[in-house]
Amino acid sequence: MNPVIGLDISKGKRYGQVFLDKGKPMGHPFCFQHNQVGLSQLLDVVSTVQDTAGKSPVVILESTGHYHQAVIQFLEEHGILFLVVNPLISHQAKKSSLRKVKTDAVDAYRLCELYYKEEFEDHMQRGVQLLNLRHLTRQFDSLTQMYVQVKLQFQAVLDQVFPDYRGIFGDLYSKVSLLLLKQFMTPGAFQTAGVSTVTHTITCLCPRRSDHWASDKASCIMVAAANNPFPKVSYSSHLISLALFIDLLLQYQEHLSHLQSQIDALAEEVESYQIIQSIPGIGSKIAATILSEIGEIHRFNHAKKLVAFAGIDPSVYSSGKFTATTNRITKRGSKKLRHALYLAVLCGLKKTGSKRLREYYDKKREAGKPYRVALIACVNKLLHWIYALLVKQERFVDLD
Repeated sequence: MNPVIGLDISKGKRYGQVFLDKGKPMGHPFCFQHNQVGLSQLLDVVSTVQDTAGKSPVVILESTGHYHQAVIQFLEEHGILFLVVNPLISHQAKKSSLRKVKTDAVDAYRLCELYYKEEFEDHMQRGVQLLNLRHLTRQFDSLTQMYVQVKLQFQAVLDQVFPDYRGIFGDLYSKVSLLLLKQFMTPGAFQTAGVSTVTHTITCLCPRRSDHWASDKASCIMVAAANNPFPKVSYSSHLISLALFIDLLLQYQEHLSHLQSQIDALAEEVESYQIIQSIPGIGSKIAATILSEIGEIHRFNHAKKLVAFAGIDPSVYSSGKFTATTNRITKRGSKKLRHALYLAVLCGLKKTGSKRLREYYDKKREAGKPYRVALIACVNKLLHWIYALLVKQERFVDLD
């Protein structure tokens, strides 16, 4: 016998189906909750199947974000063999039936059938260190997107309260700029306080700069306040929103700074981090993202598999006498890895970037390739270089 247990995992609860062998389901689908009691019920099912079949069953489940992590951890702790299936593969298997039925119990049943049809490789659990790095880099990207949205909302309100304030400081979102604006808020408040008070406030907020610099900024603020097109703030809601956005911007800056320091500290412990940074155009942030998304390089036995994982392999379509000549990349892999590689190529093609990458790009352009096609070709080539460097544990050597 070749027993298998198919698990369809969703939020809060899970459905399972047992097969003793191909085409031989055992009993009806079972359900268990997402807690210790439910996991103990799963362990009882595994023991029952083992006693019936005389062999330990394999558990097959699909990757479902973070919901399947608790089950994987439980199975590892109890030494139960399991397979994690790509949702794209399981989705196609669920559509194989002519009947249009979609329930969690049926999905678990289809996973068992899929187990006997396909030959799956053993699941390779990723290391905790690189998973921590991936979580941090993804959280950094998520916070950055929210930070950008708040900046846009802040600018929209500032344009209706004090539009000329934007040109006073070199960085509108610097700490001294935001705190000063929060304290006085409106052009009228700056004028009422006077040049001396504003100068003293700037000096206290930024003691590293000279008194002349603070006085110059205060004078510029007074000129901008006098020329403000809004002599009076008509809506008090603008001031409430402005204070709120300033607080949010300061909080996001603090959180992003803390996350960046944690990412740098964690990445420095990985030898591959320095290897990836040896490629011109790849800085610390991009290197950390690429390394965390790829994970352990031994998970891929060929560079083409890594290319497919990144989703930059070309799609192929051929039917009868027709063969497509315009083939886009599949985009079925890690979106964040593709984005990081794309940024790395853009940086690498600059004057201070990689000469080898620039030579390869020029070769593609001379062959008549469009701009974006040449860029994706460079992304593909860069990923092959990264794979070779990580496998050999060598640093990148550019052209002289």
